[in-house]
Amino acid sequence: MTVTVTPFLRNALLLDAAGSAAVGIALVAAPARLADLFALPQMLLLVVGILIFGWVALLIVAARRRVLSAAFAWVFVWGNALHVAASFGILLLGIVQPNGLGVLFVSAQALAVALFALLQGMAIRGQSAMTPA
Repeated sequence: MTVTVTPFLRNALLLDAAGSAAVGIALVAAPARLADLFALPQMLLLVVGILIFGWVALLIVAARRRVLSAAFAWVFVWGNALHVAASFGILLLGIVQPNGLGVLFVSAQALAVALFALLQGMAIRGQSAMTPA
């Protein structure tokens, strides 16, 4: 099964890429400063920042295509959902002990990523709803 990269899906992917790139640049450019500001481990911020660039590249590749395999399209939804779960998980399990601003940062970016997953999922599901049985 394939998924057409509609303007809605393309925009959802590109919004995810832009938001992710902005966070990735900040995390890579100033991990020590952000670690102090948020009371989060500097190495965690740096590694996440670096990994984000691979995610951004995948998003851009997908957004530039006309058609994606359904499995590849769903990678973005599930990848984002995993990111949200990991973000809240590290807070709830006490893996990190950020200050109030750090909790706000982790929570805000997780909610933004949840929105990306929702938009992408809506775009993919909308196509399957329109497919005749």
